[in-house]
Amino acid sequence: MPRLPADRLLRRLEWTSLRRLDGLLQGDYRTLMRGSGLDLADLREYQYRDDVRRIDWNATARLDHPHVRDDLEDRELGAWFVLDLSPSVDFGSGLVTKRQAAAALCGLLGLLLLRHGNRFGAIRAEGPRREVLPARSGRAHLMQLIDWIDHPAASPGAPRARDEAPATGLTNLGDLLGAAGGVARRRSLVIVLSDFISTPGWQPALARLALRHDVLAVRLLDPVERALPDLGLVPMRDAETGDWMMVDTHDPDWRARHDALAGEREEALLGDFAAAGVDAMELGTDEDPGEALAALLRLRRLQARLRAGAASAVAAAGRG
Repeated sequence: MPRLPADRLLRRLEWTSLRRLDGLLQGDYRTLMRGSGLDLADLREYQYRDDVRRIDWNATARLDHPHVRDDLEDRELGAWFVLDLSPSVDFGSGLVTKRQAAAALCGLLGLLLLRHGNRFGAIRAEGPRREVLPARSGRAHLMQLIDWIDHPAASPGAPRARDEAPATGLTNLGDLLGAAGGVARRRSLVIVLSDFISTPGWQPALARLALRHDVLAVRLLDPVERALPDLGLVPMRDAETGDWMMVDTHDPDWRARHDALAGEREEALLGDFAAAGVDAMELGTDEDPGEALAALLRLRRLQARLRAGAASAVAAAGRG
């Protein structure tokens, strides 16, 4: 499917996905990010990697166990998109590639941010090449971001590359996440978009990023990466390394091994996200980004209600 120009993509998102999200966001915009404001959002037990400055000493003294506060942000919400645009995101078994799915989700999130006058920036990586789009506001800035994702080699107005080396080899997601921590200096909403096909060892960098920021990890996924169909003898190329091989997808044992390994990788990724303390969502190339985001917002709303109930129970126990 040909890529839509940024202005047409935004108009389509406004008429379709954005309208469906209005009901979920009504009155709940601030619950998208918890931070260091004045209004209490949650009171919970202290966990490893929590900021000790957020310990609520009154609750800790009453309950004889450390508890921390999660507060609603009372200032402008800043956002950063961390974009892994390695060659593997150009894959798509259907009409949409993972790159196009990422552009649509960024456009939708950007529209939500612009409604409240918020600024957002981005940092992207293509192999060893990294670029930064400074944080700004405005529709023109959002269109530039979408063009920046769709046309990684050279896009109008894109910042100059820091590293002019060609984009080859596996992505080092850990380096990109570390660079994002240096760019996002104030506490922000950080959205990491990647298929998480990377050199190993990126998990500590994600956990460090989550110590300071509210991080959402978006895994870009194509359906055949989860379950390989029977297509007969197929030549396959590793988009990251460039290696070719012939695969007999008609062999049921081969497909079963592929699907089992894909399942193991999914479980490992979910464990990595949980260990880092970040929210995560999947965005398939066959999915509507508005529906995927709506599912995440419904989950966050449910979590907020459960936490509020738990906080009330803790406070009642303390008074008793």
